[in-house]
Amino acid sequence: MNLSDAEVMQRISDDLLDSYDEEFELEFEDQIYNQIPGMAESRQSPDEVLRHKEARRQYFRELFRLQIELVKLQDWVAETGHKVVILFEGRDAAGKGGVIKRITQRLNPRICRVAALPAPNERERTQWYFQRYVSHLPAAGEMVLFDRSWYNRAGVERVMGFCNDAEYEEFFRTVPDFERMLVRSGIQVIKYWFSISDDEQYLRFMGRIHDPLKQWKLSPMDLESRRRWEQYTKAKEVMLERTHITEAPWWVVEAIDKKKARLNCIDHLLKQMPYREIKRQAIALPPREHHDDYVRRPVPKDMFVPEIY
Repeated sequence: MNLSDAEVMQRISDDLLDSYDEEFELEFEDQIYNQIPGMAESRQSPDEVLRHKEARRQYFRELFRLQIELVKLQDWVAETGHKVVILFEGRDAAGKGGVIKRITQRLNPRICRVAALPAPNERERTQWYFQRYVSHLPAAGEMVLFDRSWYNRAGVERVMGFCNDAEYEEFFRTVPDFERMLVRSGIQVIKYWFSISDDEQYLRFMGRIHDPLKQWKLSPMDLESRRRWEQYTKAKEVMLERTHITEAPWWVVEAIDKKKARLNCIDHLLKQMPYREIKRQAIALPPREHHDDYVRRPVPKDMFVPEIY
């Protein structure tokens, strides 16, 4: 790691700023930046700050454009009854959750939903490995985004010793047929691997350590995965080699730059389906009915939430 302490802290400050919600972030005025902890001590020159802010504006403009297209995709999926499963895999802090948030941000959760399964319980560990994932698969007109998926067996379970060699090999024998079966049944399967470097993961972990709003993301398992970087690399290489099939290929997203990764992934996702804009009927609000015998009842004062703000 060749970055100085000041550069590391600058990077953490940048990441903290990036984590704010997009709509809120767009409304920041120049003077507000100095109110964010750490920004007043920024080592950036005025020209660098201006370039950074302009790049952020360009990012948001492009993100909103792509999100408009995602709404069109959602309408097409609902109209045509298309079924699609999108898997997001990658190391801890690779940016999977960030891109999932930007994809779903403007969409109807009844059409586009996220499946983020916890570790299997005692009963699930005795089931067919894929069984707990099957119940989350889409019906007609649905998109399901898996924030980690059945590929846990090829990654964390393999590296951490949560499965034995026989279970590991059986997974690789089964998963291509399982995914081909999904495709034959009419479910489109799209698989993304988010790729980051050793140094980038270090910086993101440091950012989480210094951000009280993100410290919950660092579990003991995450810290152990950091120590076993090379083992995860080997497991990833085997996984991509043995499960990259024509019916459900892997797509690798370069994710060192989080903003570019989000835009590139969303743009690529949109190109995987032949969606078109579905024309909506014009909406007209009906006139509200008024009845002379209706009297609105007063609400007791003690039922109101105190107006602190």
